[in-house]
Formats: sequence, C-alpha cells, structure tokens
Amino acid sequence: MEEIIKYFPNLTEIQQKQFQKLEALYHDWNSKINVISRKDIDELYVKHVLHSLAIAKITKFEPGTYVLDVGTGGGFPGIPLAILFPETRFYLIDVILKKINVVKAVAEALELKNVKAEQMRAESVKGDFDFIVSRAVTNMPDFVSWIKDKIKKQNKHELKNGILYLKGGDLTEELQDFPKATEYNISDFFDNEFFETKKVVHVPLKFKA
Repeated sequence: MEEIIKYFPNLTEIQQKQFQKLEALYHDWNSKINVISRKDIDELYVKHVLHSLAIAKITKFEPGTYVLDVGTGGGFPGIPLAILFPETRFYLIDVILKKINVVKAVAEALELKNVKAEQMRAESVKGDFDFIVSRAVTNMPDFVSWIKDKIKKQNKHELKNGILYLKGGDLTEELQDFPKATEYNISDFFDNEFFETKKVVHVPLKFKA
C-alpha cells in the first residue's frame, strides 16, 4: 500500500480506504478461486495494483470517459483505475465466468458504482469506447482485430482514442504494423525493479462506422 501512496499522494480518504481493502479482498477470493498466481498475491500492490495504475501516468481519464477492459482476469487494470477515476465508466470483460464473479464481488465490496463486469468475448461487445485497456492478453495484431470497431469518434483527451496496453519485453516485431504506436517505459514512473522491462503501449485507432 505504501507504493500506491508514494506515487499517487493526492488520493482522497475514500480512495485510500478502497485501495487498502484490496489486499484482504483478493487474499480471501484467492483462497477460494485462483485469480492471482500464488507467488504474486503477496506482492499484489506492486505487481497488480501499481502495474495497472501505470496507465494513469500516461493519461488522466476525464469525467465521462468510457473504458473497456478486455481479459480483465481478477479485475486488472480495471478495478485500480476505477478507484482512481471515479467519474470514468469502466466495462470489464473476461471469458471466464468465475473471474468475472470475483470482479463483481470486489467492485460491490468497494462500492464502485462506475464498474460493470460481464462474461463476454471482446468481439461480442457492443458500444464505443474512448480507450480500451488490457494486460497482455494476446499479441497486438490479434487484439486490434477484436476491438478495432469499438472506438469513439470524438477525442476528449490529448492522447488519441485507442488502446492502452500493459506488456513487457521487446515489442518491435509485434508493433511493426502499427507505426503510430508509442511505448512508454513504466520504469520512468515507478522505480521498482519489477517494472524494468514493462511498458504501456498506446495504439491510436480511428473510429470505424
């Protein structure tokens, strides 16, 4: 929890309490359903919460922004971002029902009114979003093919509407078909060694009617 306060010192009291509750909630759920790997659960705040919040170092979601989280698993990056941006709407999807049930329970326990979670494939989602976020669910070409027709026309941020993707390693080959993609090194924002090879990748996408 100290890491969250360190990099996000302006949290409200409510936000601090919500972030604090995550540990007990995920430990409890993890004992019933393995949503986070056993070796990672003890480093929840760095490897899952702070990692998710790296997206907030790239852009601050404006009130009324609509964000889709594809392959959210246990709720990452969607839940931490929903705590940080209470006036942004988040739609969290995953194909695995038991994971979505955990996400719903966590969102309810935190009283997050800006989170909707459903078991669904990305291709089946209806609606347009300002941003689509995810944590390395597949390679970028496949990911883009799933969601390319779900981007809003109007931009309300300096950053163009599109994908904000958390991924690590050398992405040269994977991004060769996306010349407008920008890679941001998370180690520029957080000084934990876990983030040395981790990135936020922004891929702007045009609205498709």
